[in-house]
Amino acid sequence: MKSRIVTIIALSCALLVGLSAPSVAQDNTKRAQTGMGFLKQSLSPKVAGMGGTGTTLRLQSTSLFYNPAGMAQMDNYGHAAFSTMQWIADINYNSASVSLRPAEGTYGVIGFTFMQVSYGELEGTRRAGNDQGYVSTGTFSPNSWAFGIGYAYPVTDRISVGAKVKYAKQNLGPSVMSADGATKQNELGTGAYDFGIQYDTDYKGIQVAMNVRNFSPEVQYERQSFELPMELSVGISADMFEMTDWLSDPNNNHSFNVMLKGVTPRDFSERMHFGGEYAFMDTFFLRGGYTLPKSSLEEGFNAGAGFQTSLSGFEVGADYSYTSFDVFNGVNRVGINVGF
Repeated sequence: MKSRIVTIIALSCALLVGLSAPSVAQDNTKRAQTGMGFLKQSLSPKVAGMGGTGTTLRLQSTSLFYNPAGMAQMDNYGHAAFSTMQWIADINYNSASVSLRPAEGTYGVIGFTFMQVSYGELEGTRRAGNDQGYVSTGTFSPNSWAFGIGYAYPVTDRISVGAKVKYAKQNLGPSVMSADGATKQNELGTGAYDFGIQYDTDYKGIQVAMNVRNFSPEVQYERQSFELPMELSVGISADMFEMTDWLSDPNNNHSFNVMLKGVTPRDFSERMHFGGEYAFMDTFFLRGGYTLPKSSLEEGFNAGAGFQTSLSGFEVGADYSYTSFDVFNGVNRVGINVGF
């Protein structure tokens, strides 16, 4: 017991020290320095509903989008999840993930992810000497996608590690390169890596975790090089029904998981994510979350709900979340998942 308490205190202090380090929250020196920003979006309605605090969660195949280590402790042979999100400016995100646990997890868990982004149909133009100053070059449809393969292993029943390698590609459409109308397709692809660790303290429902997402070399379209939106996250979570005596539940019908995540992104100031999830009989879920400071898009509160049940030998679930914005319309996410 004493060693667990010391470990919890040490990890919590490391989290707080890291988050209290000199911040750039009041300037713009870190902003707009990365490309392929679609890789940093929160796709899961479950995680988004809790303000993006998914670092410590065991999300089975969906963990590959957040912390690959969260896939290691899955109990089913397999798991699949699908989600869709309509982002601001009618940008559509779709994602899918599958994880498999062969030989009852003796060799770990392997998983696959795919995400696709459609930016809609846009009107192309080029400069011209007419009254308008431009002429139309027709319509085009930019798009992005990423495919990943991940692996996670339960080192013990309380410590999990995981990693993921992915290939991301972005097509921004054609550019007119000369007066005779010759064009060039603006396409770029690159590899990237995610890795993480989770630790269940086995004390009062406290879990801690850390992960790195979108680690990659610099890439460039033409002259200007840039990096992907890498971020380092450290999180801690606790079940309040286990933490406090007055919320004790001998039948284990209720749980209220409170989460805190600190993020150091490459292209923004340090951020704190706050989230919570109330669960009744591991079947009905209510979620909420908030992020400080607000993103450059003026993101507001996050809220969501979910449902999970067993059906003909399968574990079937559905989730929904809503994210408000001060300037733009709210964002809706919907997802389904199946354990088998």
